[in-house]
Amino acid sequence: MLDHIKFNAKTRINDADIMQETPLLVKTSNNWVQAVLGNFDSFLLDHAAAEKKASGMAISMLSHYPDRTRLVTKMTDLAIEELTHYREVLRWIPSRGLVTVADTKDQYVILLRQAIRKETDAYFLDRLLIASVIEARGAERFALIADALQMLPMKKFYQSLAKSEARHYELFLDLAAVYFDSSAIESRWRQILKIEAEILSDLPVRAALH
Repeated sequence: MLDHIKFNAKTRINDADIMQETPLLVKTSNNWVQAVLGNFDSFLLDHAAAEKKASGMAISMLSHYPDRTRLVTKMTDLAIEELTHYREVLRWIPSRGLVTVADTKDQYVILLRQAIRKETDAYFLDRLLIASVIEARGAERFALIADALQMLPMKKFYQSLAKSEARHYELFLDLAAVYFDSSAIESRWRQILKIEAEILSDLPVRAALH
């Protein structure tokens, strides 16, 4: 793994059972945690949608690059895992008297994708790195939620998800290393991290994953 890339900017995530390092340049504010706790039902519905979209993204990647054998294998596994997470979130929804709702656009993801370059190789690299930073943010935020929740079953659920998201962000960096040299990855990775930090700082706080 490209440890010098992944951990070039370190932030500690605190949880009783989770101590992970993240490459993210800015921390999620406590205001976001409070917004989620204040409207957890909305967060849960948004989280379900995010897991479903993540599975769809993995399928899109393997469909777009059918000749990239390693990527196809890894994205197949990821699509199944993300859909499993979606199913697990769904188990919590009816117990809270909720039903799933139509998907809404995720402005955070939309703005990140606007940074994707158009040239063939650059487009491929940017898709991998943007997917990585999205997973890294998910790992950080799920860990924060796990730390804040009091109900033990759900707390453990989000602890598990935080660990999964951390593995996923590393997966996308590892895949980038298969297809690109380290200098190209590191330069663009730093740019993507900066773009993500600026996007996050400008977005309003709401009871949603992003």
